[in-house]
Amino acid sequence: MAAGKFVVLMVMVALMVEGSRAMTLCDMNDEGLEACKPSVRQLNPVDPSPECCKALKGADLPCLCSYKNSVWLGSLGIDPKLALDLPPKCKLQMPSVC
Repeated sequence: MAAGKFVVLMVMVALMVEGSRAMTLCDMNDEGLEACKPSVRQLNPVDPSPECCKALKGADLPCLCSYKNSVWLGSLGIDPKLALDLPPKCKLQMPSVC
């Protein structure tokens, strides 16, 4: 658990250092992340938009899988289970590492 907190702390520090730069997560830029947000919120999630699916097609899916137990996603208002449900909804194959 301490290692997980350390990773979260390091991510937060990296985000602060980046400052005004655009955020990316697993090869998804901030536009792609924003497009997918309505589909990964616990309250009233919607089906992924075409923009979200397009962003997921260019994403590093094994990297996204590595966040499935992350408290960091929860702090951003993202439900990890809903996030992992997105690729199949976009007709993308999930990596076997998930």
